[in-house]
Amino acid sequence: MVSEGGGSSVYDVRLSSVVPAMVTGEDKVHALSNMDLALKLHYLKGVYFFSKEAVDGLTIMALKNPMFEWLQLYYPTSGRIRRSESGRPMVKCNDGGVRIVEAQYDKSLDEWLAMEEHDLYNSLVYDEVLGPDLSFSPLVFIQFTWFKCGGMSVGLNWAHVLGDFVSASDFINMWGSHIAGQAIPHSLDAFPSSPKPKFRHNFSQRPSALKMTQPVGDHWLLPRSNKMGTHHFYVALDQLRSLLSARSGPHAPSQQFPLISAILWKTLAKIRGESEPKIVTVCTDSSGDRRNGEILKNGMVISSVEAGTGVAEADVSDLAALIAEKTVSENGAIEELVGQDDGKSDFMLYGANLTFVNLEEVKLFGLEMKGHKPIWASYSVGGVGDEGAFLVLPAREGEGGRTVTAMLPENELACLRRELRDQWGIA
Repeated sequence: MVSEGGGSSVYDVRLSSVVPAMVTGEDKVHALSNMDLALKLHYLKGVYFFSKEAVDGLTIMALKNPMFEWLQLYYPTSGRIRRSESGRPMVKCNDGGVRIVEAQYDKSLDEWLAMEEHDLYNSLVYDEVLGPDLSFSPLVFIQFTWFKCGGMSVGLNWAHVLGDFVSASDFINMWGSHIAGQAIPHSLDAFPSSPKPKFRHNFSQRPSALKMTQPVGDHWLLPRSNKMGTHHFYVALDQLRSLLSARSGPHAPSQQFPLISAILWKTLAKIRGESEPKIVTVCTDSSGDRRNGEILKNGMVISSVEAGTGVAEADVSDLAALIAEKTVSENGAIEELVGQDDGKSDFMLYGANLTFVNLEEVKLFGLEMKGHKPIWASYSVGGVGDEGAFLVLPAREGEGGRTVTAMLPENELACLRRELRDQWGIA
């Protein structure tokens, strides 16, 4: 099997599975909340690059052996999707296993990272969605790709229905801790037997952040019309300080995420002209609100905000203030909408409106190999709608700044790169 990506080839691809160390138990079910099901057509894709020194001497068995005990804790990730008698999806914890992918790459890490045009998720993260044989589809893929220099990448394809970015990154980070010899808890009170959504209010207005798609049945793949592209931007700490200091006045932004999002919003509005996005979705990590042991959860705060005037002509400081101060949470309305037919309808979140995701506090560089952190790491989302989405992630420790993952229609991505470079010095 050969996968093309960035002008080079992934080859010698091998597939296997790893299951929990002990049988989970007969008829064990991991119920999916309404928020889980709102995100079932999306997939989180992470990739971590390690130098030769970090992985030298690590065999595939050294990487896989710690997984058995690790998956005993995260047993729902080894399950498969089933439907209840009412048709509501759930995870049958049948120990079907996490799929492991081994591959070789014909370039060095330095050559790969220096390439201007490549979509790293196409070849370094196994590209698979749930279905159409839904009851046999793995929820998690982990790909190990060895480069000719001896370095390695770890690619994670995570079904969003399992949990959010915090859940996914903590999952892979704990595996790294176990490789290093740290003990894994025997169990956590993490997986409720049934979803118990709580609504404080009745919501008469449908959430703007979520849009219903045409029915997809058992093939959980978002229908799309445009070909989407992915690109990474790095905003250095000095750039951010300069941008922040340059925005003076009553609405001067003091936080990095609102400022970066405002620049992207304004720039994309200029590109889209009359179809500029007036309403955007803002997703924020809420890891501080998780109960002890809550390791699989879609817990992001999903909000929307609307610009009252033309975005392309607006001041960046005003847009940043809207994002920082004027967003309205739609979590309750989303859960209520999805629950109206017991979770059987299909929806999209990312790209339903232009979407900004704040991942500044995610432990992106928490995965370690032999005491070495990744030389670079990032995440993307599979299944983004035509309005596009941006992830704002931390840069490497000690560097400051932010890494931005842009997911847009390919024809817009080239224009965005040019505008950000020429107008803001961001590349």
